Amino acid sequence: MDAEQARHVGAVLRRLGVAGVVAPEDPENPAGEWRVYDKADPATRRDVTADALAVVAAQLAAEERGSGPTRGFVLPSADE
Repeated sequence: MDAEQARHVGAVLRRLGVAGVVAPEDPENPAGEWRVYDKADPATRRDVTADALAVVAAQLAAEERGSGPTRGFVLPSADE
């Protein structure tokens, strides 16, 4: 992931109400792995990537469940 992709991921997390900072695992190597942390300070941050992914998955599942009818009938109009 590059910095632009990290900004996009961070925006999605904020939109879903997920707290966290998207940053490279190694601050000296932005071309390496990126994770979600509870704060930006590399010395004191804690990796919360798994928690963030779980919240995102739950949000997406909830949106999918609410995206349309879950039961009922489709009746054609009299014109068909």
